[in-house]
Amino acid sequence: MNALVATVILAPLLAASFGIAVRHKARVRDVLTLTGLASAFVASLGIFAEVYRNGTSVIRVGDWSPELGIVLVADTFAVLMLPVALAIILIVELFAIAQRRTEWGANPELTGPLLGVLTMGVSLAVLTGDLFTLFVAFELILVSSYVLLTHQGQQAQIRSGMTYVVMNLFSSTLFLFGIAFVYSATGTVNMALLAERIPELSDGVRLGIGAWFFVVFGTKAAVFPLFSWLPDSYPTAPTTITAVFAGLLTKIGIYAMIRFHTLTGMDAMGPVLLIIAGATMIVGALGALAQSDVKRILSFHIISQIGYMLMGLGLFSAAGTTGAIVFLIHHMPVKTVLFLVGGLIENDQGTSNLDRNGGLAARRPLIAGLFAVPALSLAGLPPFSGFVAKFSVISAGIAEAATPVVVMALIAGALTLLSMTKIWLGVFWGSKPDKSKPVRVSAANRRLMLGATGLAVGLSLFISFYAGTLVELGERAATELRNSDVYISEVLR
Repeated sequence: MNALVATVILAPLLAASFGIAVRHKARVRDVLTLTGLASAFVASLGIFAEVYRNGTSVIRVGDWSPELGIVLVADTFAVLMLPVALAIILIVELFAIAQRRTEWGANPELTGPLLGVLTMGVSLAVLTGDLFTLFVAFELILVSSYVLLTHQGQQAQIRSGMTYVVMNLFSSTLFLFGIAFVYSATGTVNMALLAERIPELSDGVRLGIGAWFFVVFGTKAAVFPLFSWLPDSYPTAPTTITAVFAGLLTKIGIYAMIRFHTLTGMDAMGPVLLIIAGATMIVGALGALAQSDVKRILSFHIISQIGYMLMGLGLFSAAGTTGAIVFLIHHMPVKTVLFLVGGLIENDQGTSNLDRNGGLAARRPLIAGLFAVPALSLAGLPPFSGFVAKFSVISAGIAEAATPVVVMALIAGALTLLSMTKIWLGVFWGSKPDKSKPVRVSAANRRLMLGATGLAVGLSLFISFYAGTLVELGERAATELRNSDVYISEVLR
């Protein structure tokens, strides 16, 4: 198990290091990047199998005690998240290898190695068992993502990138202050020990800690009203970068929020979280409906869908936490593939603006099919995973008699379907525009991009096919999180 965890964290970093050293040798660099990402993905499957069979596995780095050392915890929630996250990065890198050879592509000398650093940060964030290592993981993600966002040097990228980095630096500063405050109040930053000690604090201090870290993680997750950085920054980046960001970055924020707030028993924050969840869903869905560009529509949808995950958390019930986890896992590949399809649209039409598109279904039926599957899933229609995810969250809300937020969730779902229809009518229906300027892409590169997008669709369909199993695993993960005694005993024994 130690070797598998080490591979998940270190293989991408080693690939990034060697990739930078040979950055001018394209084939060697790409092979190194793919090898590092593939090794991490295979290792994550091994970790999943081990935890599925034998339960939570804990690694004490350097064999230090939990109060002082770094603890890595592979529980059901972590091993559900990790393989999906690493699969997404691997698929996007395949797409990137083809697209970076076009005029729309990102800088190949930077993209692969930086994706390796980002992958290490994601793996560390998912597996860590203490707040300070989580802070380090967030910083790895922030540094690599900022360079990926702005490295082309375009004016729009620099402007939106500044908003992105300022908001995230604000969040990081709050995170550091929060760690200091928690340590002074409890004498530890280990999550298992915090699960023991935070409930023993006075109500005011406990709620203060919960609210503080909600702002920290909520900024990362782009919840209302902390979302302004997202719809401006994501559409300006190359497709491969936006696809990774859309599939992972906000989900790491909500992942940390679910883990921290359930383990430490922040149930009293439930009503406030439900209000914010409803606002996040509605504002994101209305924002998407108001846009006329595919990437901006999809960017606002990220915000709206985060609201459903926050709703599941805010119910603070076993069913609600299960729904949040299922929604989180379902949403990652769906949102990634939609942005990859956005890249295919740009390649074919020269733009993702709805007013300058049309007729793509007749000319590129494969692209239309690749869009239709995740779009229907995002809208929550059966038999796709989005239906199972929304049903899980909404049924949990009905069970808890949370009528206002359930109504908001249903309205947001209807608005999501309308905006997906808007993309379909603008891009795939009608006739070809007179002045489209397709990007020059070789047949081999086009096949590779289509193949990578098809793999992402396949991952989404795999989750749909095994949705029942995902719900069972989500219930197991929710039970482990809400019954903190299990987590505490595994980490501290």
